[in-house]
Amino acid sequence: MKVYLSGGMRSGWQDKVIAECQGLEFIDPRDHGLHSSMEYTPWDLLAVRRCDIMFAYLEKDNPPGLGLALEVGYAAGLKKTIIFVNEKIGQRYTEIIDWTADLSYGTLELGIEYLKSFAKMESWLSR
Repeated sequence: MKVYLSGGMRSGWQDKVIAECQGLEFIDPRDHGLHSSMEYTPWDLLAVRRCDIMFAYLEKDNPPGLGLALEVGYAAGLKKTIIFVNEKIGQRYTEIIDWTADLSYGTLELGIEYLKSFAKMESWLSR
């Protein structure tokens, strides 16, 4: 299973998800090395098309979260499974993303615990 990691690019949260969820393949937008939104937006949307699961993390320090919102909406339109971690619960407009996701959690740890269930499924299926 391929998991697309949507969210802020500065705090390194992706490393924690990857380390704790062995057995899944990750598409990490930090790897593309692109800096212009004109370049990285098509890359990110292609990655969303190719993933099975989107793991979206809206950190409280991610000012608007507009890129994440675009990616979640696109993933929902493609009927991808969306796990959303929302540290901005109760803030204006983030509930729209909560309603779009299949599951929504308030902490990264809870989102990771759920994502691990897909790693277990992948292990069972590969037997």
